[in-house]
Amino acid sequence: MTTARRTLHRRWTVPVVGGLLVLAALVTRGVPPWSDLLMVGAALVAGAATARRAVRALRARVVGIDLLVAVAAAGAVVIGDYWEAAAVTLLFALGHALTDATLHRTRAALTALVDAAPRTAVVVRGGVQVEVPADEVAVGETVVVRDGTGVPVDGVVTGGTGAVDESTVTGESIPVEKVVDDRVFAGTVSHGGMLRVRATGTGQDTTIARIVHRVEEAQDARARTAVLMDRFSAWYTPLIIALSVVAGVVTGDVALALTLLVIGCPGALVISVPVAVVAGIGRGARDGVLVKGGEHLETVARVTAVAFDKTGTLTAGRPRVADVVPVDGVDADTVLRWAARAELGSGHPLAEAVVAAAAALDVTAADEVEPVVGRGLVARADGRRVLVGTLTLLAQHGVATTAVESTVAALASAGRTPVVVALDDDVLGVLGVADPVRPEAAEAVARLRRAGVREVVVLTGDQQRVADAVGAQVGVTTVRARLLPEDKLAAVRDLQARGHVVAMVGDGVNDAPALAAADVGVAMGAAGSAVAVETADVALMAEDLLRLPHALGLARRTARVMRQNVAVALVTVATLLVGVLLGGVTMAVGMLVHEASVLVVIANAMRLLRRVPLPATAPGSVAEPVRAGRPAGAARPAPRGPVARR
Repeated sequence: MTTARRTLHRRWTVPVVGGLLVLAALVTRGVPPWSDLLMVGAALVAGAATARRAVRALRARVVGIDLLVAVAAAGAVVIGDYWEAAAVTLLFALGHALTDATLHRTRAALTALVDAAPRTAVVVRGGVQVEVPADEVAVGETVVVRDGTGVPVDGVVTGGTGAVDESTVTGESIPVEKVVDDRVFAGTVSHGGMLRVRATGTGQDTTIARIVHRVEEAQDARARTAVLMDRFSAWYTPLIIALSVVAGVVTGDVALALTLLVIGCPGALVISVPVAVVAGIGRGARDGVLVKGGEHLETVARVTAVAFDKTGTLTAGRPRVADVVPVDGVDADTVLRWAARAELGSGHPLAEAVVAAAAALDVTAADEVEPVVGRGLVARADGRRVLVGTLTLLAQHGVATTAVESTVAALASAGRTPVVVALDDDVLGVLGVADPVRPEAAEAVARLRRAGVREVVVLTGDQQRVADAVGAQVGVTTVRARLLPEDKLAAVRDLQARGHVVAMVGDGVNDAPALAAADVGVAMGAAGSAVAVETADVALMAEDLLRLPHALGLARRTARVMRQNVAVALVTVATLLVGVLLGGVTMAVGMLVHEASVLVVIANAMRLLRRVPLPATAPGSVAEPVRAGRPAGAARPAPRGPVARR
């Protein structure tokens, strides 16, 4: 494209040229025919793009706003009202330019995300550091990230320490300390220290690239209200044309008919919802909250019930074996060793805690492991049967549990998850697994209630006493325990049957059916999970429950802005209609008011882009630093350390 053509295509070229022609026409007023010719020239320059869009729409059998303006301007020229023709087309072109400019700013949140990723990376090749384009880094190569520079790839820290600002990915403004084996993300910035990172994702296969792709799709997705507006406009615009024709025929006043065409333009109405959705989703992305689209944003705004999974959601998801209680005649190491042999073949989050607790013992994997959903597992080792799980599991296999029932009850009342271990037909003892409640969980539940959520429930496969203990700590009284995946699904449907719009927050395979059935499925700590980013209705990038009430607040502000914008658009049209019928509103005035209303709805939506800081954490609770590295839904590493025994 040549420089001249690029100039013509610039946003402000048409309004400026049209405005100069109108100015020249006003200067030459009283010098016919120059004044009229300049006005017609201004109308042609300013209205050419409008006419082209109207023709393209008609070919697609769409009667749109451009057709109304084009017909009104052409009619004004035909009846000799050149000033009205020039004014209407010029104001319409100016409104388009202003709308494009403000919408571009509204989408700036996405641009900021795109610009966050560095273009180049320093890679170690052959023992020498070389700078290469970031998308040319191969998976497995070592990247050097110096103090103050951006992280160019997703990867795992293999050397060095440092603090990384992950606000572009998680919305968390406090830098996170990174050590060996921690994960880092492209688009984040190192502050202090130098890191050596083994690349695990580059180019489009990075978290920041997935976020950008996700936000682009979400901003273009239609909200339910936007679909209704489209249907309304589909019959509204032809109705305005018919009304104008009837008015012209009945009154014989062509100027009145043309004015009705102009004031009937539904410009503000058409843009009222999409601009709010774009702004709301953009703001959410910068706060570490990804929403799947406009329809989902509206649904989040209507949430009245929130169901939480317990393990990994309300709790930190870093379980550790805190108690080993053997039965008489059995030592603690024997209990732990047999449990660890069975758990070595399991992917359950509790398994890593058991295996970690037995790290000092000589443990070999069992020969066979068969998981029993919601109850534990059955293993075979050295020709012997090993049962690890609940009392129900042992009872199913005919193992007497009387000797450990009181221990199980005591551990559960203390908030521990009891894991009973049996060898063949004999109970060996009980493990007490502790998983601390997230420090911000109680405050998050309180904020949800203050935000208007009427019911908060805990759904867990754990024992009732353990679940009750966690519920008491976070302020939830409705706790449903011992649930299998299908039971969680039924619990969600029960809430829906009682009229609730339900958000389900979970991170495990056991939650998948309930997450799918809920009106809003929320994934926690999605920064490291491509699946969570792509599939969750709402993905909270950081492992921070306070982002959930923040997301609800943002969704409700967005819905409120949608309603305000629709009201502004309808009131504007109604007021102009009254003005036309009473006299005093010309085509130029009508277009001026219309364009002003378009800018008002855009400005109203842009208020959503302002950052609303998270309220201070509740007294007594400490915000937990974001620890990157665990994909949502994956097993969490158990902390290493001595096992408390009794």
